[in-house]
Amino acid sequence: MSPSRPPLASTSLVVGLNAVIIAGEDGEPRVLVTQGLATPEAALPFGPFDPDAHRTFEIGLREWVRGQTGFELGYVEQLYTFGDRGREAPLAALTGSAGARVISVGYLGLAREARELTGIGARWASWNEFFPWEDHRNGRPALIDEVLAPALRSWADEAGAPGSRLARIERVRTHFALDGLIWNEERALDRYELLYEAALVAEAARDRGEPGRTLGGTGQIMASDHRRILATAISRLRGKVKYRPVVFELMGDSFTLSELQRMVEGICGFPLHKQNFRRALDRTGFVEGTGHFEARTGGRPAELYRFRKDAARNQPALGLAIPRLK
Repeated sequence: MSPSRPPLASTSLVVGLNAVIIAGEDGEPRVLVTQGLATPEAALPFGPFDPDAHRTFEIGLREWVRGQTGFELGYVEQLYTFGDRGREAPLAALTGSAGARVISVGYLGLAREARELTGIGARWASWNEFFPWEDHRNGRPALIDEVLAPALRSWADEAGAPGSRLARIERVRTHFALDGLIWNEERALDRYELLYEAALVAEAARDRGEPGRTLGGTGQIMASDHRRILATAISRLRGKVKYRPVVFELMGDSFTLSELQRMVEGICGFPLHKQNFRRALDRTGFVEGTGHFEARTGGRPAELYRFRKDAARNQPALGLAIPRLK
């Protein structure tokens, strides 16, 4: 006789929809956030999936983004499904579904222009507001070595077993490139999750209902686990820019090569070697000159270029080599 199964929990389930929408503005990637809608904290556009009103998740997502921000979504791709406990508060406030378990489907959308927004509290923000340790374009942030590294080493030392301490130390060294290790820009999610586990970001103290050891300067708090969702999107985009020409989804119809380089630097978070970047770009065949030049009040005008979609179709798996400035 098979053993009897325990009764299923009666907790209701809500499917939430979250959007990480990134657009280009002045040569910088910006993320669309709202504030004051269902939480005083900054949040990504989000809302519940209504199986009666929404034929698909994507249709529901587009309706929520339009209603909260006035922004019309273009291309989106599914990012990840998030189901950790403790992430229910914003949707509960929005829908009155207190006590429900929330599973969220995250999407990543790219737009060429950070268009004007109409939603209350909606704005385009630099993602470095939320992850100040990720921007290395002007050198390694002092925050890492002066604030984060000492606090993380102290947290690692608190591990009970020697093996656990060594495992923690190795994660800290690897994710934050300590002791001469190389910074890996694609580990944005790993770094945030490590800081959360060590209770060094405000979300950890909030979610655990205890003061914790939240440090100053560790970025702006976000609703629920929206900062984790945003970190997931950053890691995805930083990896994808190397093997797909996605950066052109953030550029206008015409652009200078300096503007294109600045956008790639904004995504990756570190400076690029100008000549090597342009040589790598030439090898892809992704851009061509328009024969027009940027109007300037002084100095030599820069030629405007455009993206060659036909070249991308012929080389769908080829992205951009990212030559770091040594």
